Amino acid sequence: MGLLDKLSGWLGLRKKEVNVLCLGLDNGGKTTIINQLKPSNTAAQEIVPTIGFNIEKFKSSSLSFTVFDMSGQSRYRSLWEHYYKESNAIIFVIDSSDKLRMVVAKEELDNLLNHEDICNKKIPVLFFANKTDLRDALSSVKVSQMLCLENIKDKPWHICASNAIKGEGLQEGLDWLQDQIAQSYQNNEQMNDQA
Repeated sequence: MGLLDKLSGWLGLRKKEVNVLCLGLDNGGKTTIINQLKPSNTAAQEIVPTIGFNIEKFKSSSLSFTVFDMSGQSRYRSLWEHYYKESNAIIFVIDSSDKLRMVVAKEELDNLLNHEDICNKKIPVLFFANKTDLRDALSSVKVSQMLCLENIKDKPWHICASNAIKGEGLQEGLDWLQDQIAQSYQNNEQMNDQA
């Protein structure tokens, strides 16, 4: 059973559609993280860099996930915004060992958070400070400081140190994300009941 199956089981919700964007610079580990989230019988044995984007769909007893694995190469980042409007959650992956491109990651994150289709949504943003197993990797606290995550006041966010190859840190992040999605659905249902 994949982590997304576990996530949907914990939520215990009626069949819901959840669109998740997986964003970040190229070579950060986005596709490897998504591969870890898939049910084990559908996981790829070999990971190749994403060109453009990949769409992964997972179904479980109560949720239907559509995960958009967006390429982080500079020529494809303009595609990201076409998927913002329909997204229910964002996973933003940072290569914590790539100190030179941390400024570029921050610029892309700022562009994302300031986009008209995202800035007014209380969409949860899960950050994975990936590749923390590498010798020169920054801690998740340091990555958070470099990306100025403390300035995000209008959205729930969380950062986890991760090693996507071994799957370390992914469960903590998904536990947080499932809580946020569940709260969002409960709030929406309460508002609909009151209307």
